[in-house]
Amino acid sequence: MADRSRIEWTEVTWNPTTGCDRVSAGCDNCYALTLAKRLKAMGAAKYQRDGDPRTSGPGFGVTLHEDTLAAPLRWREPRIVFVNSMSDLFHARVPVGFVRQVFDVMAATPQHTYQVLTKRATRLARIADQLPWPDNVWMGVSVENREVAARVDALRQVPAAVRFISAEPLLGSLSGIDLAGIHWLIAGGESGAGARPIDPRWVRELRDQCLRDGVDFFFKQWGGRTPKAGGRLLDERTWDEMPVRRPAASRSARPMTA
Repeated sequence: MADRSRIEWTEVTWNPTTGCDRVSAGCDNCYALTLAKRLKAMGAAKYQRDGDPRTSGPGFGVTLHEDTLAAPLRWREPRIVFVNSMSDLFHARVPVGFVRQVFDVMAATPQHTYQVLTKRATRLARIADQLPWPDNVWMGVSVENREVAARVDALRQVPAAVRFISAEPLLGSLSGIDLAGIHWLIAGGESGAGARPIDPRWVRELRDQCLRDGVDFFFKQWGGRTPKAGGRLLDERTWDEMPVRRPAASRSARPMTA
């Protein structure tokens, strides 16, 4: 029920839902959409529902997998878990009740650390008060360019122990982005056929701001034809900083500014 992951900042993936719809520029070359099409052709049971061809694709229709919910309860060794690498838990087609079930499982397994990432920050903020927020849940938003930077404002409303930004694929400068209340930032270039280039200045801007603001910085990749094509070195070193679990006292959400 869990898959070992090649993603550098996690260990395993857990997909209680699959499928999604493209909502912004960062979705244009979605790896999960391409993979879902391949998995459907291979007959994978979880990828047989098609999504809207305008925003999704074969095998990528939003689907709930109740049979997968209990999987973390059976994992004995502590794991770092990326939740929904093949979906978005805060998609409008995922009922609040099901989101709560996922959070209940995370709360019941404090030995694991869960990383949840969404592009639907508005819904996240709207239903956050209906969810438990145990210390082992890290909540993040994807921010690929300035056009979607408001997602960070929504994230600040959430009482997660760790709040993080995934600036991957990084498609433009985020210089000066407000990192107040943010604990971790991941940056990376796009990979795959048609990968859009990343400007090293954009990465250095984020790294330098994280250093100034005391935010952990993780540089995942330069990208290219394959994820490993450009390597991971930034100014002759790797940047693999990650948060430690923070006590409840540090979790207060920041009021959203107008």
